[in-house]
Amino acid sequence: MRKEYRVGIIGATGMVGQRFVTLMEGHPWFRLTAVAASGRSAGRTYEEAVKDRWAMSSPIPREARDLVVLDAQADAERLAGMADFVFCAVDMPKDEIQALEERYARLECPVVSNNSAHRWTEDVPMVVPEINAGHIRLIDAQRARLGTKRGFIAVKSNCSLQSYVPALHPLRKYGLDRALVCTYQAISGAGKTFERWPEMVDNCIPYIGGEEEKSEREPMKLWGTVENGRLELAQGPAITAQCFRVACLDGHMAACFMKFQDGRKPSMEQIKADWAGFSGRAQELNLPSAPKQFLHYFEEADRPQTRLDRMLENGMAVSIGRLRPDSQYDYKFVCLSHNTLRGAAGGAVLLAELLCAEDYI
Repeated sequence: MRKEYRVGIIGATGMVGQRFVTLMEGHPWFRLTAVAASGRSAGRTYEEAVKDRWAMSSPIPREARDLVVLDAQADAERLAGMADFVFCAVDMPKDEIQALEERYARLECPVVSNNSAHRWTEDVPMVVPEINAGHIRLIDAQRARLGTKRGFIAVKSNCSLQSYVPALHPLRKYGLDRALVCTYQAISGAGKTFERWPEMVDNCIPYIGGEEEKSEREPMKLWGTVENGRLELAQGPAITAQCFRVACLDGHMAACFMKFQDGRKPSMEQIKADWAGFSGRAQELNLPSAPKQFLHYFEEADRPQTRLDRMLENGMAVSIGRLRPDSQYDYKFVCLSHNTLRGAAGGAVLLAELLCAEDYI
């Protein structure tokens, strides 16, 4: 029988934090035991703290309602003693997030983070379990640096990557040379709803601060190799990106164009077969949150669609469609992932499951 893990959520009152809370309901391995946020929410029950801004479609889970919200800063030692590990999804300046997460790690409480603050810390693994599960070996070097036995920080990648990087990943063996991607990102990625962001109704904003840089750089870390406790970044394929905020509640879509090295271009039939057959460590271990099939291809000309397909396999699969030749690149296609499930809280839960299964937690 697998151990039951006690889980804390830091930043539990925000959009992603709320999603973490819902994902703990009925989880076969994880039991929510503590929630924390800023001092403004501390001391109230979770239900009292979020009742006026609960953004999920399902009600507040019963096991979370009466938990007293802790102060993520002032109550750190107490929270660390109440949980086997914590999820972190806070809205703070980068340097403050780095300090907060490292404090919990030094308190011997592993941190699985949705934040970007530690994505470029050299010995912090940034993991999509189907793509680079082996990067969790960096934790050994991180623990040596921190002087910890249990504590560490692991992060998930930016939410926009979760649509196109999984689709590109199994095609790298053909000498994938470069890709151009345009992402169309839902408002929940900004922690908003239409009620709280009415100017997004019937609108599209062609700018998301820092998003294009993340979209171009972070795949190189995901595709890097771990050698002697150090991560060597991948040198390609080169990616250029443009990112748009669009009037969808959930679901990040991408239009992707790809070019292969001369003489190595696969056929469309081979690409579709590679997508259909692709799986990773998450499927091998049969992790609770892992989709049975990670990549789904739709033959219909008008799919995937955000409203129809974002919840595929409980929001943890990637939908792909419209693969066809391109006049400037070799091929183009569209893809879709659920940004607060696969791209945020769900991806972090899957990472935590991997870390538990591999005995890092």
